[in-house]
Amino acid sequence: MRFDELDLGTRHLPYEPTWQLQREVHAAVAAGEQEDTVLLCEHESVYTAGRRTAKWDRPVDDTPVVDVDRGGRITWHGPGQLVGYPIVRLAAPIDVVRYVRALEEAIIRTCADLGLQAERVEGRSGVWFAADEPGDPRARRARKVAAIGVRVSRAVTMHGFALNCDPDLTAFDRIVPCGIDDADVTSLTAETGRHVTIAEVTPLVRGHLADVLAPLLAAGDAALV
Repeated sequence: MRFDELDLGTRHLPYEPTWQLQREVHAAVAAGEQEDTVLLCEHESVYTAGRRTAKWDRPVDDTPVVDVDRGGRITWHGPGQLVGYPIVRLAAPIDVVRYVRALEEAIIRTCADLGLQAERVEGRSGVWFAADEPGDPRARRARKVAAIGVRVSRAVTMHGFALNCDPDLTAFDRIVPCGIDDADVTSLTAETGRHVTIAEVTPLVRGHLADVLAPLLAAGDAALV
């Protein structure tokens, strides 16, 4: 498995050409012409809507939204957010839930490296921080730091995760992120109280992805971290 950093740290990529690149890499991996590949990038500001997006999730001001062929609902991508697209062949029998849990685990471990205790929430994908104890007027609701939406075709994955390192979180105010209106969105910077960059987080994510995905891959290739 190899990692391709797409101009990471030098420019923000438009979404649709990157989506086309995903499709091309997916076709090559599915045909056995390319090894398992993880694309890592930072996008220009864009809203993308998965297949389960409801009309009321979308921006109320007609902001453009790209409809995509992944699971999940609407989310935002943009500067300050590390986006990962693992395009890997899963071993049979295909277990999509196990694959999603592996992506979550890689991000939970990354958060732990930064001194943060992240978790899963039953019935909801992604990576979260628990709500503060009630009683404090400043208590925060549960907060999502990473969104996950995937597609599996011909046993090969597409799409992936978006980890909020240091984005402008107001971008989420125009939508109902992932269709969830009883929780908030956060970032690693907001949770640690210091500036957490994509450059700092990327090697952590790469290492943990290599570890958690290895048992799920059909080829069993060694990761090039």
